[in-house]
Amino acid sequence: MSLARRRLLELGLALPPLLALGRPALAALAYDFAFTAIDGAALPLSAWRGKALLVVNTASFCGYTPQYKGLQALWEKYRDRGLVVLGVPANDFNQEPGSAGEIKKFCEVNYSIDFPLADKVTITGAEAHPFYRWAVAELGESAAPRWNFHKYLVDAQGRLVTWFPTKVEPDAPGVLKAIEAVLPR
Repeated sequence: MSLARRRLLELGLALPPLLALGRPALAALAYDFAFTAIDGAALPLSAWRGKALLVVNTASFCGYTPQYKGLQALWEKYRDRGLVVLGVPANDFNQEPGSAGEIKKFCEVNYSIDFPLADKVTITGAEAHPFYRWAVAELGESAAPRWNFHKYLVDAQGRLVTWFPTKVEPDAPGVLKAIEAVLPR
């Protein structure tokens, strides 16, 4: 069991079902996946090898859109300690119709976002981005995004550790404890 998973157990945080049952994880790590950045550049997750990642599917016209503020605050609080917040815009729930430029401008103007943003992708179903298909395979169907602002936490070794549903705010105590447990030492 990894140190990060052991620390999550010590903190009383539940592990995803596959990890809790001790089933072997898939061979892939989060670092094996790449997105396209909102500005069109390559965005390989391997660029953050050795850092913890919080990958969040986002949308500009959702009741949970104010979570951008909390995500920016997490980024500001933990980036120097090794956390990367990655926003992944998605229109799966018909609340992110804009272009990459429109999404980027919305995030900067309304929430002063300066954490990395991916270009818009599909996050559910057969056409889902490979990272999202992998996350569901790793953690089970219950961990699949059901709405915007679903959060996946990846440890500094690139392993998917846990997930948080939409309703869980970025500054919720469980999220903060889980982040603290996986920050690089």
